[in-house]
Amino acid sequence: MTGSHVRQSRRSLYGMLVASSVSIAGTRVSTIAIPWFVYTQTRSPALTGLVLTAEMAPYVVSKALGGPLVDRRGPRTISILGDIISGAFLALIPILYAVGQLDLPDRVPLLLALVALAGAFRGPGDGARNAMIPAVADASGVSVERITGLDATIDRASGLLGAGVGGFLVAGFGGAQTVAVTAAASLVSALVVALFVPRAPMGDTEEAGSYLVRLRAGASFLRKDRLLRAVLLMIAGTNLLEAAYISVMLPVWVSANGYGPEIIGLLGLLYGGSAVLSSAAATTAAGQFSRRTAYLLGFTLAGAPRYLALAFGAPLWVIIVCNVVAGLGAGFINPTISAIFFERVPRHLVGRVGSLADAVAWTGLPLGGIVGGAAVTAVGVSPALGAAGAAYLVSTALPGMRPEWHEMDRARPSAKPAQGADT
Repeated sequence: MTGSHVRQSRRSLYGMLVASSVSIAGTRVSTIAIPWFVYTQTRSPALTGLVLTAEMAPYVVSKALGGPLVDRRGPRTISILGDIISGAFLALIPILYAVGQLDLPDRVPLLLALVALAGAFRGPGDGARNAMIPAVADASGVSVERITGLDATIDRASGLLGAGVGGFLVAGFGGAQTVAVTAAASLVSALVVALFVPRAPMGDTEEAGSYLVRLRAGASFLRKDRLLRAVLLMIAGTNLLEAAYISVMLPVWVSANGYGPEIIGLLGLLYGGSAVLSSAAATTAAGQFSRRTAYLLGFTLAGAPRYLALAFGAPLWVIIVCNVVAGLGAGFINPTISAIFFERVPRHLVGRVGSLADAVAWTGLPLGGIVGGAAVTAVGVSPALGAAGAAYLVSTALPGMRPEWHEMDRARPSAKPAQGADT
């Protein structure tokens, strides 16, 4: 491969990573800004959770249904369109609030509609960026496992930046105004993909069959793979708890204890920073440790300690330590999941299987807002956090006893890419 070809092939890798990092950082900002905006305006945990549900329900559905479209039209095109359209809907939130048309609680239905539309278009776009990975690996000559590790590390770093920036921006400018940062990030992500990720054979446009036939093919593969199915169901449960924690329980706890949104940002920085370090370590040592052990131990550390520290009213320094330890565990999770996925899924099915897999894993997110709001309203924030922490511990410890989890350490060769063309 000549020097110019090497530069061209690495260009797609750098473009994909930058676009993903910008998008993740922007999304992380909104996960702080929107719940804080709703709760401080309404003082209603139920409404705060409902807004997350309104965004994530269409996100999950559109991501599941968008897989065949990603495979047919190419991930590059779908990624660009998803970012542009979702960013445009989010941009309306600060604009309408600035002109007095988004005062809560009177305008809650309008806010619900905006976040729902943004989520509906963001779902396929996010799935499309993930579907770029196998073809980018082929073009760049970098292994899929190393790219997924890099992607996870950069995503963690971006989440770290977004959490820190988001908390302090909300404290300085308010929740509604800070959503403008997320809108801008979506548009920047689209621009980066358009400029730096070239058109490439990433799809399976020659495969016969209607949209429904393609969708069923992806669902059939996922249904037959016991390990992927078990992993996704476990993640769906923990995502429900994470959604309840981030969107309702943490903001309510912070407010009830006299803190401001900067504390949410600080905890996010600590969690994300330690996750970046452990994710980088996982990438560097890829293939040199038991995936099963790293995955299950990582999940055990990542969830319950954070919840229980808040539930039992631990001192702030203990809460900080728990977030650091949780981040160290979390950094090993995503690289492991991604490597397993791309080893097991044939290239021509990556778009639809990946979109369906993400949708299954994220089914808990729309429910999390409702569950979190209902739990805090019914029993108070501390008991709700205690119950969530206990549920997290059970959901991450028990599945590891099943036999299919041992398949994590039995590597499969990844499938060859199918031919086709992006647009």
